[in-house]
Amino acid sequence: MNPLSVVARTVCNLFAWFLAIFGIYVIVHGHLTPGGGFQGGAVVATFMAFLLVAHGGEKMQSWVRKDRFTLMECFGLTLFISAGLLGMSKTFFFNFLAKAGGVFGGVLPIGPNAGALNTSGTIALMNLSVGIEVVGGLSMILLYMFSAAHPQEPMGREESGHDR
Repeated sequence: MNPLSVVARTVCNLFAWFLAIFGIYVIVHGHLTPGGGFQGGAVVATFMAFLLVAHGGEKMQSWVRKDRFTLMECFGLTLFISAGLLGMSKTFFFNFLAKAGGVFGGVLPIGPNAGALNTSGTIALMNLSVGIEVVGGLSMILLYMFSAAHPQEPMGREESGHDR
């Protein structure tokens, strides 16, 4: 049985996706606006908490697997460390992609502008890696906290006649 009413679950189903998209927006635009990988990752993990509360833990655990969040956390950490090590020709975390062209290394035009997404070099890559890591870590924490708060009954306990 779901913990909330049909209305609450429907509102969650409609608005939770906006929360996830906003979190991704904060991660991607972290080098241009306040926010970044950690803040956006926390917003996306809040999306997971929203679904957990609205649909219940049993249903949520049937939708997602904890090992995928562990993989996300490991991938984000590996990407972050790799980006830091790739600049080692000069120094650790050297912005080797700045002004190099391509996806992250665009040159910012002179004069007033709102900024461009592809002008940050390795900063956007590191925001992305931190966002992936935070989403994986916080979502995994939420699922483990739910598992500890609501342990599953062992099979056959009801039939054995033992009281709790």
